[in-house]
Amino acid sequence: MKKILIANRGEIARRVIHTAHAMGIASVAVYSDPDARALHVREATQSHALGGTTSADSYLRIDKLLAAAQATGADAVHPGYGFLSENADFAQAVLDAGLTWIGPPPAAMRALGDKAHAKALALAQGLPCLPGYAGDEQSAARFGAEAERIGYPVMVKAIAGGGGRGMRLVTDPEQLPAALVAARSEALAGFGGGDLLIERALSAPRHVELQLFADTHGACIHLGERDCSVQRRYQKLIEESPCPALSTALRTRLGDCAVALARAAGYVGAGTVEFLVDGDAFYLMEMNPRLQVEHPVTEAVTGFDLVQWQIRVARGEPLPIAQHALALRGHAIEVRLCAEDTHFRPHTGRVLHFTAPQASAFAPAPLGGLRLDHALEPGGEVTADYDALLGKLIVHAATREQAIATLLRALRAITLLGLPNNRAFLVACLEHPVFRAGQALLPFLTEHAHALRERLVEEERALLYPAALCAVYPAAPTSTPALPCGFARPLRLRHQGEILPLAVRARVQGGMHVDLPGGEVADVRLVALPDGSRRCNWSGVEYLVRVVPVGERRWHWQIAGVDGWVDDASLEPSGHTVAAGGATELRAPFNGRVLALAAEIGQVLAAGDTVLVIESMKLEHQLACPAAARLAELFVSPGQQVAPGQVLARLVPPAAQPDPT
Repeated sequence: MKKILIANRGEIARRVIHTAHAMGIASVAVYSDPDARALHVREATQSHALGGTTSADSYLRIDKLLAAAQATGADAVHPGYGFLSENADFAQAVLDAGLTWIGPPPAAMRALGDKAHAKALALAQGLPCLPGYAGDEQSAARFGAEAERIGYPVMVKAIAGGGGRGMRLVTDPEQLPAALVAARSEALAGFGGGDLLIERALSAPRHVELQLFADTHGACIHLGERDCSVQRRYQKLIEESPCPALSTALRTRLGDCAVALARAAGYVGAGTVEFLVDGDAFYLMEMNPRLQVEHPVTEAVTGFDLVQWQIRVARGEPLPIAQHALALRGHAIEVRLCAEDTHFRPHTGRVLHFTAPQASAFAPAPLGGLRLDHALEPGGEVTADYDALLGKLIVHAATREQAIATLLRALRAITLLGLPNNRAFLVACLEHPVFRAGQALLPFLTEHAHALRERLVEEERALLYPAALCAVYPAAPTSTPALPCGFARPLRLRHQGEILPLAVRARVQGGMHVDLPGGEVADVRLVALPDGSRRCNWSGVEYLVRVVPVGERRWHWQIAGVDGWVDDASLEPSGHTVAAGGATELRAPFNGRVLALAAEIGQVLAAGDTVLVIESMKLEHQLACPAAARLAELFVSPGQQVAPGQVLARLVPPAAQPDPT
């Protein structure tokens, strides 16, 4: 094996490149048009353009990937995760082309990558599975009948793929038809197949998964478990090893079941068997026949490079360790840094400022150390064509308490400005007493996300005024003497949809008096620092502020680990946010494509009714009516691309009369 083509992008492509180069193996990066200047392209030995903007036109094109391997002289292909990593047809095409496939055999992928086949195989091996239906008949009527037999609540899942796409929780029969449509649509867009299954949903289990490895010589071992219970939209946010609430006996039973399933499928390479754990009982969810996003957690507690293991196994080498010799040390936690807001809505944008504490990258860190795998750089563009994952921060410490403390310090030290991200939300999750006690179950964010958001809003509000002044006055106004008349400059700031009035009276030597709402007055002094940050003395309290302009009179800021957004609305009319006649506007919260219109003009809607559906970053999002209203106007149509803040619809009070024109 002399040259590996990585059929992927972003941080996982960089991860594979790192290990390949350390082993003396050349690498080939492929890229779509938006990724032409991406980090993984620049770091690989060679690069090859696939053309196209979307995944369907680039990273999901088997013909283009094989042509790239031939053109660059690659003799092996690593699929990374996502895209075609679980596609048995791609694996077979790689082998048919005479190349080495760094992954499980196509037959094993077909047996395990398809959730329906995997459950059938598991049941044959005596593994516990939840009651469900995964038959060939895919009609809504059949699913409805099977759901009644199984009993609500049920989970709708795409048979192919993973990553939380194509999944919907259904708690009553009325929700089922819409859930089937949405799950099938996401599955078709993400994996090219729309077949679904349903199974009984548990109310509050843990999500625990086992990392597996098998070689071509008959050896198959597990490398311990990961607890992945902190999730949103069925996608993991925080992963840790070992699970904080797993007994030795239960850990052994899970490991035995995972290995038995892999052996039954003739598995080779890296894979993950996922379980729902409910007390002492557990049930198979699925097996992912690929490397996982959270594999660095296992690398931390084992000290092994799992990508290197993948390459060595693909070359026919035996596993370097037996199950009885495996020793796990310390505690590791990974958090996923994503381009999303606190409501878990994905966002696009440009990275305008990024700094992070010292950390290793793409390799296990020493005990007590920090690892940061990412593909971030100032000026980098995050588009709506791919998912929202920006990077992964991993800490490895002697104890869970030490790991949490180290991770919190590292997250607070990261500055990522230019687009919404979940850095501060991750801090709030890690600090929550339920998580710190090791008691976070799958409903954790469902139960606590609202309180976490409110806490973050309060933290932002407490630091909003010094941040806003540093934004509006990019340099200290040292040359602005006080006017003889003493008139104040009025400012109107928008924060979280609320307009906040201020009045600023400049003085000499960079000082100001600021009249705040409620009659309070602050004495402020600003100093611009050489590194682009600002020092703000707010009535005797010193703040170090980093702020970047994100649009016309809009800024993103960070102070002491707290960040937020502020707009200068001073030039806007007072009634800017409300349309005439008491109407309200439904605006796009992020970049995306309109998939469907769920309501008609003139229709009276209740609060929470869906108005339209937008697709962004491979996920579908329903935009709902904020209060009882009648849909007066629609300004978009299916297939149309929309931008953040774009007006999509106009809503009027239910009793309002239609416009005769």
